[in-house]
Amino acid sequence: MEQIRKDWSEIKSNDSWSIFKIMSEFVEAFDRLSKIGPCVSIFGSARTSEDNIYYLLGVQIAKELGSLGYGIISGGGPGIMEAANKGAQEAKSPSVGLNIDLPFEQNHNPFIDPSHNILFDYFFVRKVIFVKYSQAFVILPGGFGTLDELFEALTLIQTKKINKRPIVLV
Repeated sequence: MEQIRKDWSEIKSNDSWSIFKIMSEFVEAFDRLSKIGPCVSIFGSARTSEDNIYYLLGVQIAKELGSLGYGIISGGGPGIMEAANKGAQEAKSPSVGLNIDLPFEQNHNPFIDPSHNILFDYFFVRKVIFVKYSQAFVILPGGFGTLDELFEALTLIQTKKINKRPIVLV
């Protein structure tokens, strides 16, 4: 129990300083993406292999959207996220990766434009950026992270915090 109290004291003492890290994540993402043009976010599993039908479909969808002039935003990791960025690069459209720093998870995939590879510590900041720069959302099979991203978009649309935009479940 003493360890819990110690952890709580450390958490409270660092709260006021964390606002600067949060703000810096917003500022960096806004600066990097403010001139990118219309984009579509593609959400899906990090654990989908390159020979999986949904990986191949992710590449195809992103490539088609890219050829129509849309940049592609993904979570920046492997699996469906990689497929989305790969399709964007094949279409020569902007390929954005919004990666999250986790101790047990992915590195960024090789198909992200270097100037559009952004690393986040905070999930909520990352989700704001997904929504802010997307005109539509494509959701392929995934896990809790994919569902979280889907429901974030649905909730913001339902509560009229953002304008309606297409959400496609594949």
